[in-house]
Amino acid sequence: MRAVLQRVKKSVVKVEGKSVGSIGKGLLVFLGIERIDTNSDLEWLVDKLPRVRCFEDDAGRMNRNLEETGGEVMVISQFTLFGSLRKGTRPSFNRAADPEQAIPLYEEFVERLSTTLGKPVATGIFGAEMEISAVNDGPVTLVIDTKNRDF
Repeated sequence: MRAVLQRVKKSVVKVEGKSVGSIGKGLLVFLGIERIDTNSDLEWLVDKLPRVRCFEDDAGRMNRNLEETGGEVMVISQFTLFGSLRKGTRPSFNRAADPEQAIPLYEEFVERLSTTLGKPVATGIFGAEMEISAVNDGPVTLVIDTKNRDF
């Protein structure tokens, strides 16, 4: 699994012009699921994400996490995180999981993250054309990859 985290002041996701999810201050998470991902990847990421210290403390240092700030989370499925440009300029998505595999993992990720945080996690609609707006805070953008944990 690969997640791109953006610290935001607010974010909204729309499908067909209608808002289907929104958050205030927190993290906008773009989640890509790879063909070789398993429940262990999901568990590792659900454990890691709430503890990422990317929010500023009183001294202006990034020392606070979602749990400490009460921040909200929005998770958007994004298979393009596993796009490859290795053989040219048109991306190949061979590494991205098919919907049959990705949807259950995505839904389980959202459910477990919500349980861990003790509040609902906003989402888009898997596979839909989405319009995502975000007011970045910082900006702060981080990438987490369950197969490359040193990333």
